[in-house]
Parts: sequence; C-alpha cells; structure tokens
Amino acid sequence: MNVSAHAVNIVKQFEGFYSKAYLCPAGKWTIGWGHTRGVKPGDVCSKDLAEIYLKEDLQEAARVVDYYVKVPLNQNQYDALASFCFNVRPELFRTSTLLKKLNKGDYAGAADQFSRWLYGGDQNGDKKITKADALPGLIKRRAAERALFLSND
Repeated sequence: MNVSAHAVNIVKQFEGFYSKAYLCPAGKWTIGWGHTRGVKPGDVCSKDLAEIYLKEDLQEAARVVDYYVKVPLNQNQYDALASFCFNVRPELFRTSTLLKKLNKGDYAGAADQFSRWLYGGDQNGDKKITKADALPGLIKRRAAERALFLSND
C-alpha cells in the first residue's frame, strides 16, 4: 500500500509550510512541511524542495507502518498511521500501546490511543506532564488522524 493524498493533506495542514528553518515545539530544527533530517539553523528551501522532502519523509513513515503493523489495514487507516509516524519517532511508534492494540486486532482501542500523543519534545524528563501541557495543534492533528483511521475507504 502507498500513502494517499489523505496523509499528505493531514501533514501539510498541521505542519504548515516554512521556507526557513525553525525550532519546533519538540526542539528539532524543521523546514518545509515538517522535515527535520539534517536541518540546521539558517537553512532555507523552496516549495519544490519541500515537496521532495515530504514525499521522502512519508515514504519512510510508510515503511515503518509496513514493518510493524501485522494486521490488515484499509487505505484510511494506513494514511492515518503514516501521518502519525511522520510526526513521532519510529521507536516511539514501535513501543506504543496504539501499535500493541492494533496488532491484537483492537482497531477501536488503537484509535483511542491517538489522543494520548498530544505533547511535544521529551515527555520522559523530570517534569511532570499534565493535560495543560498538551499542544493545541497536536490535539487537532490527533483528532483528524483518529477520524481518518475510523472512516471507511
């Protein structure tokens, strides 16, 4: 399966386009539509280059989904997971309760896990994370990913 326009649209909507590198809430230098690999302060990119980055990044996210998900997916579920994996590190997806529930065939339980991923940066530090620390953009993004995951093809 390949990512469709649904995944591309979610990523573009919630990442926004930035032609100049910026430090995102997770503390990573970011450019284009959420591209982070190799980005450093002062980097710039065109929309054409950002499209290339986005295609590569979503292909990598799709490879993560392909590798770790062991149950059948419809296109919308696949796209929702690709968007999610684009946004979180593969190792976090690999060890997530979302993936564990999904691979047990608990699709509804997996869908409910999207709303647990609302915080940027290192959530494992000494600071106690509270609901007030949730990022508004991630609240909306996870709701969109969950809705897509639960929708029919």
